Amino acid sequence: MGLSKKFICFCLLFPLLLFLLFQLESSSSSSSHGSSFKPAISASSQQFKPPVLQSHGSFEAGNHDHHKGKDGGGDDNQVFDDEKRKVHTGWGTDEKAIISILGHRNLFQRKLVRLAFQEIYHQDLLQQLKCELSGNLERAISLWTLDPADRDAVLANETLQKSDPDYRVIIEIACIRSPEDLLAVKRAYKFRYKHSLEEDLASFTTADIRKLLVGVTSAYRYDGDEFDETVAQSEASTLHQEIHGKAFNNEEVIRILSTRSQAQLNATFNIYKDIYGHSITKGFPGGDYFSTLRTVIRCIRDPKKYFAKVLRSAINLEETNEDALSSVIVTRAEKDLKDIKELYLKRNNISVDEAVAREWSGDYKTFILALLGADQN
Repeated sequence: MGLSKKFICFCLLFPLLLFLLFQLESSSSSSSHGSSFKPAISASSQQFKPPVLQSHGSFEAGNHDHHKGKDGGGDDNQVFDDEKRKVHTGWGTDEKAIISILGHRNLFQRKLVRLAFQEIYHQDLLQQLKCELSGNLERAISLWTLDPADRDAVLANETLQKSDPDYRVIIEIACIRSPEDLLAVKRAYKFRYKHSLEEDLASFTTADIRKLLVGVTSAYRYDGDEFDETVAQSEASTLHQEIHGKAFNNEEVIRILSTRSQAQLNATFNIYKDIYGHSITKGFPGGDYFSTLRTVIRCIRDPKKYFAKVLRSAINLEETNEDALSSVIVTRAEKDLKDIKELYLKRNNISVDEAVAREWSGDYKTFILALLGADQN
């Protein structure tokens, strides 16, 4: 039985199982974290609606980009009959059905979907998706289906395996994730790859970049709002001397950036600007190390502004960067994507939704727009 048949059969059986699971997990607080991502159904059992009866893009027909899907509205019985007909006609993988379900489920619900699929078919949904989908759509949906820590572990390993790696993703994980989230990523990485993240970083990098990346990845920062202004004054001077002095010394730079809290470092960066009249990254020398150092500082200083810039680069480059677009939207959809979108609009005079719709097409565009919430406006 192909994935399309299994997936649609699963969706006909899923409502009852999901309802029962929600009853068992009704006390769980993991279904909502105050994010901007709005799933199609609530984790509350009293608001539960069977997936096959939902109106937004409900299991539209067609598995190719040029097919036009059927209207998701209309009689509920007709939708149910359409799904049974699809099961028996043997159509190929229905990407729109997969997007309609997974693209509108929060983290807790996606875990239940994957668990239920395993229980019904004794197969891993993620592996089935990898077999049946391809290209940018497969990568984006696979990342979205993974637990956040496992997803970050995969992204970090992918970065290290590239012949010309861009350490952006590893820096995001090390400098933007909370201390507990970073620990979870490192545990997931060790479980999946049988090496520590730090060990692989040390193996795949050299010289000053190795010291910097291993340093920030090994950190377990204090994540409170308190800071010491005296320390900030002292370390602002130290950073200026060590970065712009004649005898560059990265040891103190790495020590400060890898041990101080985000609040403490932002106080240092602000005092640096007050003293020297410009941001700490202005006037950095060229080279891979200072490019990496600049990314570390930008991630610590203002993550939302940083992500807005990554999105702009991914969309506006002559050759669009789907890997960067997918990783930002997938990893921030249930965190601060709404704020990032607002900042992007303010700085670029076009919304992320419009920019994505203009540059991409097909099922990949549909899925990304679903995560952006564009189909719920």
